[in-house]
Amino acid sequence: MKHVRDPQRPHERALDPARLPRHIAIIMDGNGRWAKKRGLPRAMGHRAGTEAVRAIIRSCDRLGIEALSIYAFSTENWKRSTEEVGVLMGLLLSYFRSEIDELDANDVCIRILGDIDGLPRAQRDAVLAAMDRTRHNAGLKLNIAINYGGRDELRRAMRALAEDVRRGTLDPGAIDEAMIDSKLDTRDLPDVDLLIRTSGEMRVSNFLLWQIAYAEFVVTDTLWPDFDDVALCKAIAEYQTRDRRFGGRPETALTR
Repeated sequence: MKHVRDPQRPHERALDPARLPRHIAIIMDGNGRWAKKRGLPRAMGHRAGTEAVRAIIRSCDRLGIEALSIYAFSTENWKRSTEEVGVLMGLLLSYFRSEIDELDANDVCIRILGDIDGLPRAQRDAVLAAMDRTRHNAGLKLNIAINYGGRDELRRAMRALAEDVRRGTLDPGAIDEAMIDSKLDTRDLPDVDLLIRTSGEMRVSNFLLWQIAYAEFVVTDTLWPDFDDVALCKAIAEYQTRDRRFGGRPETALTR
């Protein structure tokens, strides 16, 4: 797929194309506060957040980002009011119905992270259909975390490995990081390079705990519905200033 940067977006052209993160993950936070600041119901904040999702997907596609993972609904979000959960589930359904044609046309490959079986039937059918329709697409890998928790993902991975051991097809001594990777929802994807959190909160909220081991964090006070392509490029520009050591030290430090 050919990625064309819009000349009307100098913030995109200013980035170093050789140092783009392969995998960006975003904790989309602040919908409720965005609505409260405007005297609107929380539902309006969530709807505005959906518009931001659309803009960021398009921007990542233009830039040629390999994978984008967004945190849409956590395993803990079921604790919210029945009304709010209903709004979020409704938005999920309408999102796939309204966006799937454009996503597919732009060669986006959709993957759902999380326990799909725990979703209501209509939402489960919608996400399964979206994954099936786009599974052969070779463009942006869009990973949407729904009914997802990092600890739950690891629990499911450990159970899968334990089942292989029980069947006698796996020696416990042979379990390594690559084998654990193969049981995760993000299998076949690179680890997260850049984790962005909106709304200024300083926590990872049980998101991609294994995959963010060496991710660079960028936290912005911008509320999610206000997060646009300019804010995304600002976060990537910050990422491009980082000295990524992956637990090591630069060669100059080794001589001291």
